[in-house]
Amino acid sequence: MKIIERHGEILGQLIRFGLTGGLLTVLVAGGYWLVATLLHVEPMLSLTLNFILFTGLGYLLHSRFSFRGHGARDRAAARTARFFTVNLIGFLSNQFFVWLLVKQLNGPTWWPVLPILFVTPLITFALNRRWVFA
Repeated sequence: MKIIERHGEILGQLIRFGLTGGLLTVLVAGGYWLVATLLHVEPMLSLTLNFILFTGLGYLLHSRFSFRGHGARDRAAARTARFFTVNLIGFLSNQFFVWLLVKQLNGPTWWPVLPILFVTPLITFALNRRWVFA
């Protein structure tokens, strides 16, 4: 129980981020796969379209729910710029997975969904907590 006492705040943020980020990640990954596979849109373009669609929603949900009460809320312009920088890092990570797994290894369009779901969220959580909403 001492761990919960000492790390309760980050645990709460991680749970809220998991819920919010999980939903957004599933929407981005699922949207990418559906557009690339069913509509036959080039996979890297499909991911780009989904990134554009869900980034603004992600900012609203993470700033108001995932990291509520964490850090200062002044300097909104700087925080917003940092958020979009972190999302760009996540986007580039996801594009790398699509490029490597679909373009280079000739895998099916669903292969990148796995690292999009399980690797990128860990990177973006750490960056959001330490840099964006600190």
